[in-house]
Amino acid sequence: MPLLSRRATSSARGYGLCGLIVPYITDYLVVAGGGGGGGNGGGGGGAGGLLSGTYTFVQGTTYTITVGTGGATSTSGSVKGSNGSNSELSGSGITTVTSIGGGGGGSSNNNNGNSGGSGGGGSGNNGVGSGGAGTSGQGFAGGSAVSTDNSGGGGGAGGVGQNGAGGYTLGLGGVGVASSITGSSITYAGGGSNTYNGSAAAGGSAGSTSGAANTGAGGGGTISTGGLSGGSGVVILSVPTARYSGTTTGSPTVTTSGTKTIIKFTSSGTYTA
Repeated sequence: MPLLSRRATSSARGYGLCGLIVPYITDYLVVAGGGGGGGNGGGGGGAGGLLSGTYTFVQGTTYTITVGTGGATSTSGSVKGSNGSNSELSGSGITTVTSIGGGGGGSSNNNNGNSGGSGGGGSGNNGVGSGGAGTSGQGFAGGSAVSTDNSGGGGGAGGVGQNGAGGYTLGLGGVGVASSITGSSITYAGGGSNTYNGSAAAGGSAGSTSGAANTGAGGGGTISTGGLSGGSGVVILSVPTARYSGTTTGSPTVTTSGTKTIIKFTSSGTYTA
């Protein structure tokens, strides 16, 4: 006698027991584009907002990824650095994750840094500017100028931008946040630094030349007319390799780490679970 009759088999199919759809846990990291640094003694750009967490993805559902671009630097003293663009993760059944673009750094004739995911630094050239505010849970405020001849660093996802200290001193950007979602520890969303000696710095440490691409770092501010652009953002998904569908758009980089498949979007696209 068969273990399951034809009628029983039909009933099982009717109740969805054959080809059962099982949701699975997905880790995400969503980093927005960093803000552009200010020119003419401008402040550092703020880092893009950073959000991470876990969602339950459902087989067959398409999830949309938007990757924010970095903000442009200012090209004149009267214009601040531009804010970076937002990054998003959205789809049916989940609450949209929106990371806010970093704030642009202040400039010589427009001194205050912009608010953003992390705030841009204030400029101390031809005035005393305040750092822009960060977004709660995503980043920190930019540093302020405390007198002329100095400017603040942009805020980072892990800390505030340093205030300018006078005497042409460097205002370091706020530190970023380390994540191991790819299987190795990488720091994202450091604030852009500022210096009056023309040697721009970004990403929370002196010596860089611009906000690093696909990290959401803020751009550095300089004494010259143009500062440095912010780094573009990134969206990363980590799914169980046994459940990875292989269905994507936007040409993400796909790697594996242990039992996880890592889907790294450096431009906008989709993933169908």
